[in-house]
Amino acid sequence: MRATGTGYNPMHLDIVNSTWPPDYSALLCVRPDPKGQGHSLISQIRRAVDRLSFFDAELLTHPRYEDGDFYDLTGVGEEWRPFPIIDGLSPLGGFVRFTAKMFADADPADPYIKAARALERELIVGQRRFLLGRGDMLIVNQHLCCHGREALGRGQEDVPESERRLLLQIFLRRPSPLEVTA
Repeated sequence: MRATGTGYNPMHLDIVNSTWPPDYSALLCVRPDPKGQGHSLISQIRRAVDRLSFFDAELLTHPRYEDGDFYDLTGVGEEWRPFPIIDGLSPLGGFVRFTAKMFADADPADPYIKAARALERELIVGQRRFLLGRGDMLIVNQHLCCHGREALGRGQEDVPESERRLLLQIFLRRPSPLEVTA
């Protein structure tokens, strides 16, 4: 899959609204932004949850969150609508299902949205930013981290298509304990 778009891509877990998101998201930089922008963002989502108040963390365990349409995807389980942000499973098997995109039409006074915004603030406080160069690969363990991207440099419409930033993305799954052979 090609990672596209030029604007800010807020912190998120890939395929957040599925019952079995990919364990890893890998992004290979084929061409960096010729305008020198588009820093990748990464944040440790489990640590961000640990910094939340008990009240906010408890609200995030309720299945009250939704994110867009679920397309004809394979290998990621079923659509989960609505889903909890914190699924209550261990870090090895569970996810903190977060995407800032789910706030688009949300009521800012809703206590569930306020709790999710508190998590977003903690993710931003803990985020690291860096530029991917040609040949760099970012591999995100989605059980532990989420990722995003700052906007690409201005004037992208003036950059020929063959010179624009190009990332290739693949989702990876680790073998389950039953699939590992001795």
